[in-house]
Amino acid sequence: MSFTQADPASISPVSGARRGVHRIAIAGLGAVGHRVARALDEGLPGCRLVAVSAHDRARAAERLADLRRPVPVVAIEELEGLADIVVECAPAALLPAIAGPFLKAGKTVIVLSSGAILAHQDLVELAREHGGQIVVPTGALLGLDAVTAAAEGDIRSVRMVTRKPVKGLVGAPYLVERDISIDNITEPVCVFDGTPREAAIGFPANLNVAVALALAGIGPDRTRLQIWADPALTRNTHTIEVDADSASFSMSIANVPTENPKTGRITALSVISYLRKLDAPLRVGS
Repeated sequence: MSFTQADPASISPVSGARRGVHRIAIAGLGAVGHRVARALDEGLPGCRLVAVSAHDRARAAERLADLRRPVPVVAIEELEGLADIVVECAPAALLPAIAGPFLKAGKTVIVLSSGAILAHQDLVELAREHGGQIVVPTGALLGLDAVTAAAEGDIRSVRMVTRKPVKGLVGAPYLVERDISIDNITEPVCVFDGTPREAAIGFPANLNVAVALALAGIGPDRTRLQIWADPALTRNTHTIEVDADSASFSMSIANVPTENPKTGRITALSVISYLRKLDAPLRVGS
């Protein structure tokens, strides 16, 4: 079957639901979206990949040409009619267009551009009004379960320090607007000290992880964040310190990047893990 000739209408909007199968769509076919697509094609219990959207639909079709079960590459606005769950792996600016139709239909959106949620709180209200759900997976950050648990009590402070290879930060709007050059640094430089809300604007492709932490804990204005550019690093590293009435804990992770230096390999694996647990007889972690 040719992807460019695939007929989206050939996929029944209800047949998957009747069999108890979660019909999954992927919006965006970069490093993360492609990895999730391959995992779904290889087989995740109770899940079936039914459609993909991408900016370059012809290129996306080429990348998916070796799937065992071919799926159509369609426009974003066609995804909701085909799927129960959409995995958003696209540029943050596209989040409303991707998530809105699914939430209005009472469906689920797995959001990787979590920073964009702060600028589109109306999506949360849309989900509440129509019975939809926004899921922010653990992604590149460990310990979110512990943070959400602590948030049921009183969290006094959350501090995160992110250290990234230079190429993972070059071109960030915050640096460009302030004419901060890091191309030729020879030692670590702190390029940002503020909140996840500010970082979501200044580093939209880099710090979704900080927003996820903030949403899990005490919010994007009380969480403190530092960002360092480190020419000696090859991995994206995050260190978190939490002080709460239930526990005080610290966590550190060093993520291996994908071919996109702004994204860690574990991000796609986090989505795959979430999908695998949807109907699992034993589920570990919330």
